[in-house]
Amino acid sequence: MPVNAVYRVEYNRPIARDVFLMRLSGPTDPFVAPGQFVNIHIDGFYLRRPLSVCEVLEDGILLIYKVMGRGTARMAMYAAGTQLDLLAGLGNGFTVSRAKGKKVVLTGGGCGVPPLYDIAKRLAKQDKAPAVVLGFNNIEDAFYKREFEALGCQVHIATMDGTLGTEGTVIPVLETLDYDYYCTCGPQPMLAAVHALGVQKGASGQLSFEARMGCGFGACYGCSCKTITGSKRICKEGPILFSEEVTFS
Repeated sequence: MPVNAVYRVEYNRPIARDVFLMRLSGPTDPFVAPGQFVNIHIDGFYLRRPLSVCEVLEDGILLIYKVMGRGTARMAMYAAGTQLDLLAGLGNGFTVSRAKGKKVVLTGGGCGVPPLYDIAKRLAKQDKAPAVVLGFNNIEDAFYKREFEALGCQVHIATMDGTLGTEGTVIPVLETLDYDYYCTCGPQPMLAAVHALGVQKGASGQLSFEARMGCGFGACYGCSCKTITGSKRICKEGPILFSEEVTFS
């Protein structure tokens, strides 16, 4: 059940170019599945900023965000001890049981990488560390390779300019892997390509969608998207949708 709560910044540090890792102490009960998100109130801004949770800890959460505009630039200035107002435990999260008994691959692009870490952690605890494919623009943007490897995951990197790993998108890497289930998060063109490849391979999966959100809990319908069964709100019925209900037409 989503809650409105105050969290405390424990640290807020850069881990790649314009990418920050923020640890917050506060309630963890609202988070019941990997891939859920929070909506953060930033001083001086009317709309909150939605951020996927990277990891749920015993006494708080880890967030990874990229500085994209004035709001996230303000976030990057928050020091340890800052109190933040969060709507926490939003969205449906990944259904981990769907991956049971499958050959799983996790695919993330840029800011779509963080929510995959917690599901990788849960699968690794079941002695089923998934393969991981991470896509970035270049080596300066890359992060969390070592953290996934520490879970026992085989990690593949793709960068658009070839400065790290395979040159190009994540798709050529995925084409070489043997899997029958995937979880993916990233920009919509990447999701569409991963979905199309999954159809070719006979693989099913779950896709985490990114969207601009007004409220973050389904009241404004501003983040609705089309599925084969009708419109769904990314913030409420999502951000995770099953491959069998997704349409990119």
